[in-house]
Amino acid sequence: MLTLERAKELNATMVSEDHLIKHAISVSAAMGAMADHFGEDREHWMAIGYLHDYDYEKYPEEHLQHTREPLLAAGLTEEEVRAIMAHGYGLCSDTEPVTALEKSLYTVDELTGIVQACARMRPNGITDLEVSSLMKKFKDKKFAAKCDRELIKGGCDMLGMEVRDVAALCIEGMKQFAAELDLQGTEA
Repeated sequence: MLTLERAKELNATMVSEDHLIKHAISVSAAMGAMADHFGEDREHWMAIGYLHDYDYEKYPEEHLQHTREPLLAAGLTEEEVRAIMAHGYGLCSDTEPVTALEKSLYTVDELTGIVQACARMRPNGITDLEVSSLMKKFKDKKFAAKCDRELIKGGCDMLGMEVRDVAALCIEGMKQFAAELDLQGTEA
């Protein structure tokens, strides 16, 4: 089973850009909160989240086309690789998310971008970010415009959850990593 330590080792062989490392931490943190919500293995879900963009820095135009074989060769299981492949469903992968793990990764990948952007605008960063504030920004399509709201809504529908409930989990998960994410705010 993939551990968080192993996911970080593997990711470090392919990812060096600071913003991509922060994204890996954000998604990992959100996946930990999702695992808690579903009563699943927190570290395992965090490891999958950390490693999800394994090939993106080196192959942005061919994202996920250089993931399957190297990760299987590195010892990941078919299920672990499938979860990573499913996060690109409809964009760069035809692997449809079917498990709670896959659906969660598909959803929080985009949603963490909005959480990060929202936290960066606040004096206390993510430390006092409320879901109501995030949802106002979520409705503003010009805010964090690259984050696909329809994909997030679709992922929440797959999970049978409301956007605000998944957002609350993402915020709580990411708060624990505020310092690593540089999201403590300007007052820190």
